Amino acid sequence: MSGQTIITISRQFGSGGKEIAEKLAKELNIPFYDRELIELAAKESGINEDLFEDEEFCSSRGYYLLGAIGFTLGSSITSISEMSINDRLFAVQSETIEHIAEQGSCIIVGRCADYVLRNRTDTLSVFIHADIRTRKERAIHVYAMDERNIESGIRKIDKRRANYYEYYTDRKWGEAAYYDLVLDSGIFGIDGCVALIQAALQEKDSNLNK
Repeated sequence: MSGQTIITISRQFGSGGKEIAEKLAKELNIPFYDRELIELAAKESGINEDLFEDEEFCSSRGYYLLGAIGFTLGSSITSISEMSINDRLFAVQSETIEHIAEQGSCIIVGRCADYVLRNRTDTLSVFIHADIRTRKERAIHVYAMDERNIESGIRKIDKRRANYYEYYTDRKWGEAAYYDLVLDSGIFGIDGCVALIQAALQEKDSNLNK
């Protein structure tokens, strides 16, 4: 891998997307941002960190229509003071993502990073999914979720992530056309997905340098 590379990883709950991102970051020796991104956004904006929610806990209900408030990515924080708190948080978070990408190679998990950085040529966007059995096993053994109604819980988290993503991007969450690479971690495994992403990076780098 030569030059700067930004990898964005979106994922179904329980598919191992975060673990894949962490392993990939170690392999490539580049920074990894997940919860850390929220901490940076809070620090840079002065907004209480507790107000930044993960996508799985966000919903589009009650949000103002973005068109009505004139929201655009790249707006300065001072120009969005009249937005709803959710829209303000998204704007701050997006600016933080853009700032991180300007600093050098990194991996960013979730938070619509693939959309925020969609105009950059040095970004590889990845979506990780898996069959429900694989995700249930991970939810139980890795996240210690209660086995009762676990499938319903997983699907609810995915729905919230999809609502959040689709509200702010006007794209369908998980649709292959919106990502450079879509991988099934149930088939390839965590390490297999890491290897495939590395191979994709090399191919992209090679094609861009032809």
